[in-house]
Amino acid sequence: MKIKMIGAFCALLSVTVSAPLMAAEYPDRPVNMVIPYGAGGATDISARTIAEPLTKAVGQPLVMVNKKGAGGAIGSVAVQNAKKDGYTLLFARVGSHSVSPAMKATLPYTLEDFRFVGVYEINPVACAVKADSDIKSMADLVSKVKAKPGTVSYSSSGVGSMLHLAGAMVLKEFGIEKPLEAAVHIPKKGGGAAAAAVLKGTATFICTNSSALASFVKNKQLRPIMVTTAKPIVGFDAPTSVDLGKPNLQQLVGWTGVAGPKGMSDEIAKKWGGYLKEATSNEEFVKKMEARGSIIRLMEPQESQDFINGQYKIFRALVDELGMRIKG
Repeated sequence: MKIKMIGAFCALLSVTVSAPLMAAEYPDRPVNMVIPYGAGGATDISARTIAEPLTKAVGQPLVMVNKKGAGGAIGSVAVQNAKKDGYTLLFARVGSHSVSPAMKATLPYTLEDFRFVGVYEINPVACAVKADSDIKSMADLVSKVKAKPGTVSYSSSGVGSMLHLAGAMVLKEFGIEKPLEAAVHIPKKGGGAAAAAVLKGTATFICTNSSALASFVKNKQLRPIMVTTAKPIVGFDAPTSVDLGKPNLQQLVGWTGVAGPKGMSDEIAKKWGGYLKEATSNEEFVKKMEARGSIIRLMEPQESQDFINGQYKIFRALVDELGMRIKG
């Protein structure tokens, strides 16, 4: 009888001990994935394209939530203030986590408020002019800016956007000491309107993600004159920044990654590194993203953190030098 009682006690103890361990297994319920921009934009498209293979890797439903506004700040703050349990994560973007921290003085968060688990997509930046423009190259563009300051303009998706910074950074790298005075910045409401400004001739050039220009280039409406990557971009008959002797412009790229709030555990971060590795190995996902001009390249958590911090430092130095810091 005593042996039976001891056996029953051990069995009960085993169940009692294993229950909290099983409950602690992550993830055991749906994960909220915050997209800090509106539907149909580059971040939204990237997030929803990777959602299917990523859901399979995670093994739980991913609830995709658009929290747009303030250049990605509203969605970012929602994750910044979320529990550190890995059930609320962010699709971080170059605008929300490289450009805005560098340009906005009153941003309600810093890079240190997030734990990046992986950058998985790189969006090369291309500079382009209208197809019938007399500007055939970066050399032509720079010459025109120097010869007639104030007559050349570039469009962007708004003050404080990546496109705003990109136009100034490109001109600065090519020897224009005061690009904000030498060229006129024309802010528009969104990337589509910025590209349309060049098509209509109200802006001379634009520097934006190659994916945003791909259809215009293919239809011979816009002519690319440079891509910022070291290697050529398929469909863009233009020299690279390295070809033109401006390797620093390789930092001028868009990107998408996944981040959680500061303090999220090493274990959860490691798991998400594995989930992203599995998802980005999906051939259909890669095919869809490359067709949009993206480069699928997964960075490990620490590499992601170093890449984002490095890009931020370069952008911040340029912003401070040119006086582009936005107050309020």
